[in-house]
Amino acid sequence: MKIMIITDAWDPQVNGVVRTLKQTSAELTSMGHEVEMITPNGFKSIPCPTYPDIALSLFPGKEVARRIKSFAPDAMHIATEGPLGLSARSYAVKNNLPFSTAYHTRFPEYVKARTGIPLSITYAFIRWFHGPSMAVMAPTIVVKDDLEKYGLNNVVLWSRGVDLDIFKMQESKTLNTAHPIFLYVGRVAIEKNINAFFGN
Repeated sequence: MKIMIITDAWDPQVNGVVRTLKQTSAELTSMGHEVEMITPNGFKSIPCPTYPDIALSLFPGKEVARRIKSFAPDAMHIATEGPLGLSARSYAVKNNLPFSTAYHTRFPEYVKARTGIPLSITYAFIRWFHGPSMAVMAPTIVVKDDLEKYGLNNVVLWSRGVDLDIFKMQESKTLNTAHPIFLYVGRVAIEKNINAFFGN
């Protein structure tokens, strides 16, 4: 199959979305599929307010449409709700092309934590954006339940795996400590709610 993936999150960002999409692309290619990516690379962009590592592409609609039309994908996946994702969604809806979307992170909660915008407003946008998707792919059952609670009925589970070439079982070692040790692995950012992990 010819598979096109559209994402506003890409190199040089280091985050779960980029990691997931790179691994997905590599796995699809290894299975014999042809994968074409539309990323912010090659588009004029500005830094995203409050998260400057994310590049927001400026007026990408015509170029996104051209690339989709030129590649003529058998399947199209829109991974993010940014300018590239919006442009791909617009083209797909206008031309009656089926597509899937992904919901990688709790976007409304992220926006509220950084701007104070109420959840109801951003979830209305999420319903609008993902509504025409054939399947909204959510990473966990909790996130799937949240999306369904806010009115989406096309949500499917897209759980993550573990790369066994990197993470290997090792002999168990006993730590010489009387206290529990907690480990957080991820970006240190307000939307990750690390305080909740520590019970604060």
